Amino acid sequence: MPIRIVADLRDQVQAPALSKPPKDNTAPERAVLAQWREAQAVCFDVDCTVTQQDSLDLLAEFLGRGDQVAHLTDKAMNGEVSLEEALRDRLRIIDCTPEELTSFIQAYPPTTRLTKGVSKLISALQARGKAVYLISGGFRELILPFARELGIPPTNVFANRINWQVDDETGLVTRMVGFDERELTSKQGGKPAAIAQLREMYPYETIAMIGDGITDLEAVEITGGADIFIGYGGVVVRDAVRDGADWFVNDFEDLSQALERHQVAFIGSGAWACAAAKLVARNCQLSSESTGEFEKAVRMWVYEEQIGDRKLTDIINERHENVKYLPGVNIGDNIVACPDLLETVQGADVLVFCTPHQFTRDICRQLRGNVNLDAVAISLTKGMRVRAEGPQLISEMVRKNLNIDCSVLMGANIAKDIGNEELSEATIGYAVPANGELFKRLFETPYFYVQLVPDIAGAEMAGTLKNIVALAAGFVDGLQKGPNTKAAIMRAGLNEMRSLAERIYPTVRDNTFFESCGVADLIATCYGGRNRLVAEAYVHAYQSGSPKCFDILEAELLAGQKLQGVLTSDEVQSILQVRGWEADYPLFTAVNGIINGLLPPTAITEYKSAAITSQWQ
Repeated sequence: MPIRIVADLRDQVQAPALSKPPKDNTAPERAVLAQWREAQAVCFDVDCTVTQQDSLDLLAEFLGRGDQVAHLTDKAMNGEVSLEEALRDRLRIIDCTPEELTSFIQAYPPTTRLTKGVSKLISALQARGKAVYLISGGFRELILPFARELGIPPTNVFANRINWQVDDETGLVTRMVGFDERELTSKQGGKPAAIAQLREMYPYETIAMIGDGITDLEAVEITGGADIFIGYGGVVVRDAVRDGADWFVNDFEDLSQALERHQVAFIGSGAWACAAAKLVARNCQLSSESTGEFEKAVRMWVYEEQIGDRKLTDIINERHENVKYLPGVNIGDNIVACPDLLETVQGADVLVFCTPHQFTRDICRQLRGNVNLDAVAISLTKGMRVRAEGPQLISEMVRKNLNIDCSVLMGANIAKDIGNEELSEATIGYAVPANGELFKRLFETPYFYVQLVPDIAGAEMAGTLKNIVALAAGFVDGLQKGPNTKAAIMRAGLNEMRSLAERIYPTVRDNTFFESCGVADLIATCYGGRNRLVAEAYVHAYQSGSPKCFDILEAELLAGQKLQGVLTSDEVQSILQVRGWEADYPLFTAVNGIINGLLPPTAITEYKSAAITSQWQ
């Protein structure tokens, strides 16, 4: 006897015939498509949605009791018995042992019963950080194998439970004896009740329900239930469900294709920008082959330069390497170098800023009115702009000029090491949790770990201020002082970083300075960064009797890259002077005196007294 394809009995009882042609909802309206893309949680029915058959009826067939169960199905379809009564009678007839249930699952493993495209869709949803739930009038014992196959935790499964009889003498489970009628999905309105419970537990703004039956449609028709219902007809088409759905599909591929796909644009092409772009290029490449969250190609704006007789953009597009700023590192075949800023961002909805901070304001002015209204941004730039009314962080500058949300990525990020795929990490500071998760998926790799903190100002201030401390560390190295002195300088610097950040931005979290953007970035920069390198060279030149200014040393040592620490020190010192805080931040003040020639490099070892020396204040 062929296997019957039977869904939830209530779906069949309550599915009336249409009296008019169905509406055409096979293509989503704009609002429906927006809800689908914005949904933080997606709930799936199981039988005839996730699976190709009704599991309980298939179990009856497996045990040779299909005809008897079919008789009860017919009675339920005719309205002769209630759902609960039919369910109890069906279990009584099936009456299987745990061993028989195990044999059934082995005979019909989940991989052979999943509907076409559902695994890919669920993977795509999970890759985007969306919560996926299974909500069914079926039984957990039959559903959990599918949940495991799909990577859905058991806690995300709402279903009925079989009651089992236990032998008093052996203590072993013997046979099924009904089901637990306390479960939400064992009664009318169970699915919207389950969704309402999810809303109480989590702050989901939009929840989507996908299913083939009336009980699934019911989930969107009751207050507190789902916000959008997508009917699925890939196994069985029920007219009432098709007519009542916000969107009706016969193939899950339609839903996968409709998920938002992000186009990434990189603004900047220095060493750190190229190392970061390599991370992004890898993830966009993998995404294009699997979940489709990110488009494969990543455009990168390159300030055009001549390298010999060739343009830098041409070299990057041909060799996939920035031979000037990050030589020897393949940044990705899918990176497309572009010399036109506006062309780079055209159509992009994810913008990554990674340019010297002194140029960011002008870049933002050029981009104003030329970026997608729904775009989001992240800044990898370390620095600030000083104004009469106070400092302006780069993320604030982007947010104000472009009217888009801007997160930040800061951390112990020496470009060469990341380019060589050495273990590294970073901190993403965010204001919008979903955007933080998006950027984590965009940047994180097996060798580049990312932590999230809801503290943009703290992460960005840490990444900015550590460059001043790195200058101090370079002075110490140039003076050939030992680890005690360097450790003392770094500790004092971390303390001043934290104190100034919290003083200017009261919302800054103290713990942020113990993340990669804080202490880890400070350590890496004070031992391997360009600011330390140039500051050490400054001391050597000073001691040789032929001092060199920082501009000359920058040109000699950094191959076109910009030295951020000196400019940041001047910017920070102007804030301290305006507010009368110089004495409160003696290390910062002493560093600024040294870089401006008002103090000798040796003053760094006496920074507390040097900071209040009257000869240069």
